[in-house]
Amino acid sequence: MLLNSPLIRKLSNIGVIELESFRGINKTDKTSIPEIICKESSLTSIELAKKTSSLFQVPFIDLNSYDFQSLPNEKILNEKLIKKHHVLPIAIKGKTIYLASADPTNFDAFEDYEFNTGMQTEVVVVNYEQLNLAIESLFDKQDGLELSDAQIAELEGVDGEQETNSKKSLSTDVNNKDDDAPIIVYINKILMDAIKKGASDLHFEPYEHTYRIRFRVDGVLHEIANPPVGLESRISARIKVMSHMDLAEKRKPQDGRIKLKITKKKSIDFRVSTLPTLWGEKIVMRILDSSSAMLGIDVLGYEPKQKDLYMNALAQPQGMILVTGPTGSGKTVSLYTGLNILNKPERNISTAEDPVEINLAGINQVQINIRADMTFANALRAFLRQDPDVVMVGEIRDLETAEIAIKAAQTGHLVLSTLHTNSAPETLTRLMNMGVPSYNIASSVSLIIAQRLARRLCSHCKEPEHIPTEELLKLGFTQTDLTDLTLFKAKGCEHCTEGYKGRVGIYEVMPITPNIAQIIMRGGNSLEIAEAATNEGVNNLRRSGLIKAASGMTSIIEINRVTSYQP
Repeated sequence: MLLNSPLIRKLSNIGVIELESFRGINKTDKTSIPEIICKESSLTSIELAKKTSSLFQVPFIDLNSYDFQSLPNEKILNEKLIKKHHVLPIAIKGKTIYLASADPTNFDAFEDYEFNTGMQTEVVVVNYEQLNLAIESLFDKQDGLELSDAQIAELEGVDGEQETNSKKSLSTDVNNKDDDAPIIVYINKILMDAIKKGASDLHFEPYEHTYRIRFRVDGVLHEIANPPVGLESRISARIKVMSHMDLAEKRKPQDGRIKLKITKKKSIDFRVSTLPTLWGEKIVMRILDSSSAMLGIDVLGYEPKQKDLYMNALAQPQGMILVTGPTGSGKTVSLYTGLNILNKPERNISTAEDPVEINLAGINQVQINIRADMTFANALRAFLRQDPDVVMVGEIRDLETAEIAIKAAQTGHLVLSTLHTNSAPETLTRLMNMGVPSYNIASSVSLIIAQRLARRLCSHCKEPEHIPTEELLKLGFTQTDLTDLTLFKAKGCEHCTEGYKGRVGIYEVMPITPNIAQIIMRGGNSLEIAEAATNEGVNNLRRSGLIKAASGMTSIIEINRVTSYQP
């Protein structure tokens, strides 16, 4: 029983959690005790890990900064033991194995490892969300992606394998089943390669004499294949069948989805869009990996002060949190991360999205449908008749939606939404330009987050970069920054793409303070608001990017790219 858990009892003894909250709750093999604690209490995963570390006097480590290339050998990395006990061996010193666990009272796991290896064990505390992601990356993806051609051809996880979305027969493009078999294998291979490379989207582009397939990896497009131009119609027909689209319609854009099973427990969705062009249909497939929404705020790249501001805003019973940035800047993940933190049994959460990208259990998600008159504004009106605690609007596009969202924020609801602007101060002037009264903006908006995604330097090959002091000052560094400053640049190796692997968020997190509220009330412009925010210690996107470069996460060239800086 959970009530017998030493971890739960210790935490309840010091008043961190309520013991009665866990009565009648059963633990399953798929969930660990730390996961249940966070679900049934107000603790975040990182708060639980740090309190556990302090309570049991056990070292805490951040798995995000851990090099998994240095993990112990395969004998020690026993998949059965790791998945059974939710522990991960991270180092061996002499005859001692160091086990990463979110629960230092999991004595069965430690005894099991000692029995199977004949070695002593020492435990270090980690964030359970990071631990789950690490275990998944080591086993689930590895097992699911290394497929033979025959296995790929027989993938069972593609929705739409049977042409049931339309009663029409396949057009002459794909009228021979035997001829189409190689196309099926080819498309499935492309999808699997995109997942393995960590692509965010795929582009299938027909031209007069060529056909090009590109992957967007870490925010940058890379050409990966040039199939014969004569295959354009068959490739597009196959993808449209998989996406439940109308095969006969080639003159209008269409939208669809594909669900691809990678392992028995893991599947990945693709959002598919077609666009008629001069030489055929261009198709863009966006990969929607639900695990990205479960990352947790600690892995998104917020500086400590920025994270505290976001968490404090999420803890408020009412108000509006706005996330802004261009397409592909990570706004959706930031919003979903916030919703994940708020997603408790005692809260009623509803979202209006266009489209719904990631399904979250426990949250009421509504798909916007303009043809059916299900607009953002109409969805918001319906939400407010259903006693919501938290409302998320995919995007504020017009005055009507903005006014309803602001009224909701003023009447006891927490509202999260996005706008397309370049910076946090510009978000406020955009709302004013829409026609929202300044007094409504000042009284309802509590926090604005502007963000970008920068490519992260590969830890295996990055190398120091020497830049003259005068140039560093021109780039935006201060004299104080130059003390012990070491910058790095990309090189490139077999572990990365052009010297980069993964991405990190760069944020401008601006709370609406009394001073900024006064500027809004008198109709101040974005420059005045930006100056006031800087005086109050808010780092703009450029400054946040320089901090990331100074920490060795990314390069100055990359920061210049994502902040549109021209030296």
